[in-house]
Amino acid sequence: MDVLRRNTDYALRLMINLAVKADTDSVPTRTLAKEEHVSYQLACKLMQRLHREGLVCSCMGPRGGFRLGRALSQITLSQIIEAIQGPISLNRCLTKRRSCPRWDYCPVRDGLYRLQEQMDEYFENITLADLTAGKHPRKKVTRRKAAMGAL
Repeated sequence: MDVLRRNTDYALRLMINLAVKADTDSVPTRTLAKEEHVSYQLACKLMQRLHREGLVCSCMGPRGGFRLGRALSQITLSQIIEAIQGPISLNRCLTKRRSCPRWDYCPVRDGLYRLQEQMDEYFENITLADLTAGKHPRKKVTRRKAAMGAL
């Protein structure tokens, strides 16, 4: 199971591309799509969603395209994720009380709830400024290490 859907991954890449080019007037969708290896049609749809949420601004004309709608430090990963796929939830029981008859006394739900809080906080506290400044360096994490550190 992937927490982030493929379209969300593409949107994050498109946004980071715009963040790196924040000093540019605007970047055409075709350029973003080509540089990030996303189909042009899908890039158009993703940019429309991001525009609807105010994360990017569109510029019309021969030098048209997209630019960031806010400062790098004002755009969080959480905002981008929610614009594309909605809120991330580890399990239905964390969002809908009536989704499980054991909701009031389930020991698994408490652990999942703590993990959900940590994940939400993480995505809310990382901005495009952080990513482009290298504050969150890439580390190779194996599935086993990731699973062991989860709970």
